[in-house]
Amino acid sequence: MQYVHGEIFMNSNGLLITGVDRDSIADQLGIQPGDRLVAINDQPVRDILDYRFLCANEELVARVVTGDGEEWEIEIEKDYEEDLGLDFGEHSFGPTRRCRNRCLFCFVDQMAPGMRETLYIKDDDYRLSFWQGNFVTLTNVDEAELQRIIDQRLGPLYISVHTTNPDLRRRMLNNRHAGKIMDQLTRLAEAGIEMQTQVVLCPGINDGKELVRTIEDLSRLWPRVHSLAVVPVGITKFREGLFNLRPFNREEARAVVELIEDYQRKFLARWDYPFVYASDEFYVMAGKPIPPTENYGDFPQTENGVGLARLFLDEWELLKEDLPDRIEHNRTVTLVTGMSGEPFLRQVVEGLNQVAGLQVNLEVVKNTFFGETVTVTGLLTARDIIDSLQGKEIGDLLVLPTVMLRNGEDVFLDDLRVRDVSQQLRVPVAVVEGPRDLVEVALGIKQDTNW
Repeated sequence: MQYVHGEIFMNSNGLLITGVDRDSIADQLGIQPGDRLVAINDQPVRDILDYRFLCANEELVARVVTGDGEEWEIEIEKDYEEDLGLDFGEHSFGPTRRCRNRCLFCFVDQMAPGMRETLYIKDDDYRLSFWQGNFVTLTNVDEAELQRIIDQRLGPLYISVHTTNPDLRRRMLNNRHAGKIMDQLTRLAEAGIEMQTQVVLCPGINDGKELVRTIEDLSRLWPRVHSLAVVPVGITKFREGLFNLRPFNREEARAVVELIEDYQRKFLARWDYPFVYASDEFYVMAGKPIPPTENYGDFPQTENGVGLARLFLDEWELLKEDLPDRIEHNRTVTLVTGMSGEPFLRQVVEGLNQVAGLQVNLEVVKNTFFGETVTVTGLLTARDIIDSLQGKEIGDLLVLPTVMLRNGEDVFLDDLRVRDVSQQLRVPVAVVEGPRDLVEVALGIKQDTNW
């Protein structure tokens, strides 16, 4: 390794370095936090994706601008894909690409006023689609960026299609660039980029024959278009001045599920892979049982609410075989869920109540914050829970699923914390993730509570 000091060179481009790993290549070269990585092998470093892609080579020429404005050109020899040891912190991507659409069904537009600012941010950044699994529409992706996706193999991508009918997609997204989606997907598929896709289904708009067209069009790009999830439009009570939308009724939801199951049978016979999936919420709305495990392939879209119920029930079936006949000390537990979680959790509660000395109560909480048409558990607020349980006999412990909380934190959508629920209801609270957590907490094996 060697480096050459250059002239003073003021440049605000590149990535700001916030940390350097001890004894790393960068540390040995004297690179420090506050310096800026501008280019590698004469290619600009715009974000963490450029950095990772360009660093994969064994021979590099890196251009760094120090905190004092001095430019360094550094020649580096290293092992293939060995990292330089640089951290860019929150600056890894620079500004997030904002959404340019005005979708008829946008959930952000239906947010309650006065909530934290981050809940109103609309991102549509293909880089975050690759990095974090965010769904994007590709309406703000130009030719150069499409080529970058191909060159850097940025897959899988998670893409909100909604419809493959160009005119309808332009209307649904209120964006004149939205109609070229099939051209974009075809080009990415031909380049070998894997894609997971979704449709937010709106009754009377992109369902029926339009959904058939979308499934047929996207299935022609399999296996590069690896999956298609169909989820129902979410309607909150904060829609004043917005496009007139309504939720699916039971008959309509059953028709959607039956259409998708018909296609699954065809695709399973053709590819041994189901390809298209109705979300768990559609099965609840339709009053139909969750399909067997084989109908979910490799479970490609659990974070989109597809197949979580099946995974939950499969794990429960294994756990219930090892439940004790009784527990030593009598114990009463209350478990909270949203309306869509009731059919699955009811089975678990009934099984746990076969254990002598244990009483598990299921509290199904209606969403008064966003409106009762919002039934998913993850959109319940702390205030919904408190209001629903105030004055009721909760027992020894209140159990909440982790999906209600901000990722990695104990904060609800309304910014109250788990300890706020515990203090206002005057009961210990445990947060659980999955059936095993639930069983261990209910039996008293696991003692992880907020009080």
